[in-house]
Amino acid sequence: KNGNADLGTDPMPPNASDTYVIPKPEDEWPAEVKSKEDILRRIEERMKPLIGNRTEIQQPIQMRFNELIAGVRADVAIKLYGDDLDAMSEQARRIASVMRTIPGAGDVSAEQTSGAPTFDVQIDRQAAGRYGLSVEEVANTVSAALGGREAGLLFEGDRRFDVVVRLPDAQRDDLETLGSIPVMLPTAEGQVARSIPLSQVARFNYTQGLNQVSRENGKRMVVVQINVRGRDLGGFVDEAQARIGQMQLPAGMYTEWGGTFESLQSARLRLLIVVPICFIAIYALLYMALGSFVSAAIVFSAVPMALAGGVFALLLRGIPFSITAAVGFIALSGVAVLNGLVMMSAIGKYREDGAADDDAIVGGAMERVRPVLMTALVASLGFVPMALATGTGAEVQRPLATVVIGGLITSTILTLLVLPAITALSMRLRGSKAQGSTVGTTKAQI
Repeated sequence: KNGNADLGTDPMPPNASDTYVIPKPEDEWPAEVKSKEDILRRIEERMKPLIGNRTEIQQPIQMRFNELIAGVRADVAIKLYGDDLDAMSEQARRIASVMRTIPGAGDVSAEQTSGAPTFDVQIDRQAAGRYGLSVEEVANTVSAALGGREAGLLFEGDRRFDVVVRLPDAQRDDLETLGSIPVMLPTAEGQVARSIPLSQVARFNYTQGLNQVSRENGKRMVVVQINVRGRDLGGFVDEAQARIGQMQLPAGMYTEWGGTFESLQSARLRLLIVVPICFIAIYALLYMALGSFVSAAIVFSAVPMALAGGVFALLLRGIPFSITAAVGFIALSGVAVLNGLVMMSAIGKYREDGAADDDAIVGGAMERVRPVLMTALVASLGFVPMALATGTGAEVQRPLATVVIGGLITSTILTLLVLPAITALSMRLRGSKAQGSTVGTTKAQI
């Protein structure tokens, strides 16, 4: 796909092209290619010799969403605002050079604001005034030569077409030809028309002009774009912000961060609200089911153990924390609490039947071993294919499955071994307090 569509809503500039690359099946890859990152690295090496081109490698849908939502096509965008476009371009190049030194930075590029070939016409106002010409008259002559001027109409049946006269393409690029174009001088009525060459009142030269001027919120903007390779987006942005904070920007310039990072920030803010609400709701349901704050707290203690297992599993596999991992932690908390609730309900049933505390704990724990193991194994084995996925959508599936599997391992151990011990300790403490209260009452009566 080259250029942009005729629709005014297409954010793609006319000087951009999209090339879709469909990899072969993995069993047909060369022996030295082990992963998608290896393919990206080989593509980047082949594209480097193409001087003058800026290459960005992304998934098509991801690129489109970034472009439509954040206005940029990369994972991270550093938006530099200011008034002096030349100074902003220089600072953007400095920022890009700093970003290239950060591990995980790929496709680092600063927005090209200049370099477009421009035909510059400078009108000599004093010379034009000596000949009695205005700037508008000289400019109209140049416009007619380059862009053309309507000279009449051509009729073909019921249709009519404008006839435009202008210089041929070859002569429009010839400075001598342009300079020899006659400019009609103002004459009184009855006088002979006179003209002078355009070169006497104007100068022509080719120069490099502005390629584009981006604006946002009424301010000029230059964007530095970075794609993140092989590390988590949040950690990369934290390190990049620390590096940018060490740079001294000129007065009047400031930076903002955009791209996929904006979506990550908004998702984090939502999670900061959703996760505490979920934990509060879980504890409230436990209290409603068990009727005791202490028993609910004992069952809820499986949640930290499960979260610790999920974090350890992510570290073991080298998977960065992501939104899907956070969703996995929420799902994991529910499963971990369910196993604890099953065991605590069995212990409570034994106590209602009149069993001693120790006997109730042992009986309830032994009775619920198989249900707890079945729940953990079914959930864990069901997530194994997702945890080992390498195809489409693996980036979303692996963090969630890894968190659930790792957390279920630790929470199951807690439920089977630690939770009965905590329950026994809690019952003994409550029993000793009750005994102390009884002894104190008896002494007072005596």
